[in-house]
Amino acid sequence: MYDVNYHRAGSLQEALKLLKDADDGKFLAGGQTLIPAMKTRLAAPSDLIDLSHIAELKGISAAGRTVTIGAGTTHAEVAASADLRALCPALTHLANLIGDPHVRHMGTIGGSLANNDPAADYPAAILALAATVVTDRREIAAEDFFTGLFETALEEDEIITAVRFEAPAKAGYAKFPNPASRYAMTAVFVASDGNAVRAAVTGAGDDGVFRCAEVEAALDTDFSPSGLDGVRVPADALMTDIHASADYRASLVVAMAKCAVTMANG
Repeated sequence: MYDVNYHRAGSLQEALKLLKDADDGKFLAGGQTLIPAMKTRLAAPSDLIDLSHIAELKGISAAGRTVTIGAGTTHAEVAASADLRALCPALTHLANLIGDPHVRHMGTIGGSLANNDPAADYPAAILALAATVVTDRREIAAEDFFTGLFETALEEDEIITAVRFEAPAKAGYAKFPNPASRYAMTAVFVASDGNAVRAAVTGAGDDGVFRCAEVEAALDTDFSPSGLDGVRVPADALMTDIHASADYRASLVVAMAKCAVTMANG
């Protein structure tokens, strides 16, 4: 490590002021990505502004079928929420699959979305749920939020404050995890509002999370695992690395989508 100034922000206003006054400041949510990056000198901010003690960023609320999750809510809190489980059990299931207990009790939904790791779980859910990412200054549709590997529509001094979505009629999530890191080698979140289906894939795309048109078209006709029989997902925009080839990931997309639909149908 190296010399770094640590600040514990008590409010959004204080966090923004601390960032403005820093030479090269970074917001710290759960720190599950930033701290390891600092240890390996891939990141070297002059100041860390800790957002984890800001009360207004925490909590889960529901008004009818509209769900709002504060950006500072941990994965463990999402996984344990009875209200969320009643409205969208696929999301609590997803949160419970992230990392290990330490990661789930430190990592936050806002931090995960802001980092936009191409193998992270939440981006698939947010995209499939057509969620809105709320920041300290605007609202961003999920379709416009994710812009590439580790890239989002956020400005450098913009803070995610919450995520909001309408609970779907049905939803499911299935993940093929890397056995070491537990990140998704390929995972699929499917959601149906009773009319249209959205299916988002994480862990497989060359450019990060994406909606899968082939899966959506098949499930629009038949929202069942058998509705995906014979579906082929093109491999040309998928990732090849030391863990799996693009062709293998293409087959995993269909296999995980079938598992996700099985969950969605109960």
